[in-house]
Amino acid sequence: MFEARHRTISHSGVSLHSQPSMNSLLRIRRWPFPSALTSASRRRLSSSTVTCRTEDGSPVESSSFVHPWAVVHPNALIGEGVSIGPFCTVGSTAKLGNGCQLHPGSHVFGDTVIGERCVLMAGAVVGEDLPGRTVLGANNTVGHHSVIGVKCQDLKYKSGEECFLEIGDNNEIREHTSIHRSSKSDNQTVIGHNNLIMGSCHIAHDCNIGNHNIFANNTLLAGHVVVGDYAHTAGAIVVHQFCHIGSFSFVGGGSVVSQDVPKYTMVAGERAELRGLNLEGLRRRGFSVTEIKSLKAAYRKLFMPVAANAMGFEERLAILDQDEELSKVPAVHSMVQSLRDSFLENRRGICKFRQWSGS
Repeated sequence: MFEARHRTISHSGVSLHSQPSMNSLLRIRRWPFPSALTSASRRRLSSSTVTCRTEDGSPVESSSFVHPWAVVHPNALIGEGVSIGPFCTVGSTAKLGNGCQLHPGSHVFGDTVIGERCVLMAGAVVGEDLPGRTVLGANNTVGHHSVIGVKCQDLKYKSGEECFLEIGDNNEIREHTSIHRSSKSDNQTVIGHNNLIMGSCHIAHDCNIGNHNIFANNTLLAGHVVVGDYAHTAGAIVVHQFCHIGSFSFVGGGSVVSQDVPKYTMVAGERAELRGLNLEGLRRRGFSVTEIKSLKAAYRKLFMPVAANAMGFEERLAILDQDEELSKVPAVHSMVQSLRDSFLENRRGICKFRQWSGS
């Protein structure tokens, strides 16, 4: 993504020496100014140009744009077709991939790598001058006044220790969201691909988020939370540290999740309880009728036993494992395995479920 060449950037008569750069660097183009500015102001601001030159001094054509009111460190690596608006800040060790857009008042600090075609909306902050690194993949949008890749809110973090955040591709991170780096150098906060993270969400240190998840507004994840793939949360939920949210699950609005949410299930309540399978989510994700029927049968055996035949949960899991028909269904096997994992050492168990009397 980045081309290992040194360039000299001449800006309004001042020569700036950059680090290894990309295919092209910086040249001022006309910025769409507010209508309130006078024609004279527009002419003055759009007349400043940046000429890019290679190591031998020859000029280089560039389609990138840096507004004259932006502060871009000469050592920053800027890709081709990048647009940096007024009042933006780009630090000395930042790297912006081709086609990135920094809207007015957005900032990139620290050792931060932003992939191609990412968009930072007004007021967004990515990275911080801390040991460690923040990495964003391609095609990500960071919403207005979101704060991504800053120091964790954890007292066990020691000043000077490296901390990390890695975000994949095609994520939409909406306004006022905060995502923190890890609390220790041997861990990292990870977010996968194709996630929609709505406004005012919080993803704390050392969380591990999969792919294709939807977090509605005010979804708050404490440290070390793990979320699988295709999970969906409704608004205003809180997840306790070290909990796991299984793939294809749904968390109802206003829930407090203090234990694991099993794969394929739906939970809700002030203290989240199991409320059944996430049937609508399974249908939307293309699960077959046979798979859904098998999951329903397995769920009834595990969580809806008739009182007269009731046994311990481990016994019911063992019986389900021995079921000749259901045990051969991959989805059922995956659900059973996620349940067993929740009771491993240092895990929190699963959300409570109501015992059925069978009457």
